[in-house]
Amino acid sequence: MPRTGEDDRMTPVQFLDASGTFTPSATSEQYQPFLDRLTETDLQQFYRDMASVRAFDEEATNLQRQGQMALWPPSHGQEAAQVGSARAARAQDNIFPSYREHVVGMIRGIDPIDIIRLMRGNTHGGWNPSDPKNGNFHLYTLVLGAQTLHATGYAMGLNFDGAVGTGDPERDEAVLVYFGDGSSSEGDVNEAMVFAASYQTPQVFFLQNNQWAISVPVERQSRTPLYQRAAGFGLNSVQIDGNDVLASYAVSAKHLDEARAGQGPSLIEAMTYRVGAHTTSDDPTKYRSNEETESWIARDPITRFKTYLQGLGASQAFFDEADAEAAALAEDVRVRTLALEAPDSSIIFDHVYSEPHPVIAEQKTWLEQYEASFEGGAA
Repeated sequence: MPRTGEDDRMTPVQFLDASGTFTPSATSEQYQPFLDRLTETDLQQFYRDMASVRAFDEEATNLQRQGQMALWPPSHGQEAAQVGSARAARAQDNIFPSYREHVVGMIRGIDPIDIIRLMRGNTHGGWNPSDPKNGNFHLYTLVLGAQTLHATGYAMGLNFDGAVGTGDPERDEAVLVYFGDGSSSEGDVNEAMVFAASYQTPQVFFLQNNQWAISVPVERQSRTPLYQRAAGFGLNSVQIDGNDVLASYAVSAKHLDEARAGQGPSLIEAMTYRVGAHTTSDDPTKYRSNEETESWIARDPITRFKTYLQGLGASQAFFDEADAEAAALAEDVRVRTLALEAPDSSIIFDHVYSEPHPVIAEQKTWLEQYEASFEGGAA
C-alpha cells in the first residue's frame, strides 16, 4: 500500500503559534466556542498549572539524580497537552494516565508527594483512585498501553450503567485515557480501540506524540500520522498542536462533551516533544540531535502561553506570583521527600487480593519468621 500523501494530512488544530500570537488554524473554527467558555482566571490557572509542574518535574529529576528515587519520568515539554486536556474534564469523569501525567494528577487532586512515593518504591500504587479527594484519577501504568484497556472497560461499564447520554451535563460521565506514540504500537491500544468502537464507549483516547518511543522515532513506527489509525477502527480523530494549551483544552472539551452525550469514542493526537529523557535511566543524546531538541525548545509551551497572556495584559506581578508558587511547591516536595521513611515489608502483601487469601497470609508469615532469624531481627 502506498504511503499516505501530504494532501491526506490535516493541519493540526492550533490557536497560538510558536511565538505566542493568536493565529487560529483553518481547522480550529469548530473549537472556538469552547475557548469562549474561558475566563481570565481560567487562563491564568493554565499558566499556574504549567509553571508548577515544570518546577516539580525539575525538582523530582534532581532528587532522582541525588539518589532519592530509582527512576523518574520527566514531563518537560508536554505541559500544555496535559494541562489543557485535564482542565477540559469534568469532576465526574475518570482519568486513566500512563506514567508521566504528573500535572493531570495534580489538577485532579493528587498530592505530588504520592507520585514521588510511587517512584521511590515506598508504595505499590501511590494513591487510592476511589478516594474522592483524588478526583477519579487512576493509578499510573508502567506496562505500556495497558491503561487503554482499563479505560475502555470502565467506559463500557458507564454505558451499561446508563451514566451516558442522559442530557444532564452534571451527571453524564466520560473517560479520558493518556498514552504515548510508542504505546500506540502496542496490541493493547489497538484492542482497546476495537472494543471502544464496537461498544461506542464514552471515551477520549489522548495520544501524546512526543516524537520518540524511548529511542525509536515516530516515523519508524508508522508510515501514516498516528491520528489516522483511529479511523480504521471507526473512531473520530483529530491532530492538534500539543504545545498550544488552548488547542488542547478546546479540542478535548468538545470531544469529552460528545462522549458524555453518547456520541461514542474519539482520539486526539497531540503533537508535542519530550525535551528530557524518556526516564532518568535513558540517555537521549545517543539517538537524537541537539538541533532537533533545540528546535522544539524554541516552541516551548510555557513561554508561548506567557507571551499570549502578556498580550492580554497580564502583569509581571502575576507571573512573579505564579513562579513563586511553583518554586514553593518544588521546595515542599524536596523537604517531604527527604523526610520519607522506608515502608514496612508487610505492604508487599497488602491489596494483592481484595479479600484475605491463605497463600498470601502464609507467605507473609514466612517472611516475618525469616527476617526474625537474623541478628537484630531484620534481613
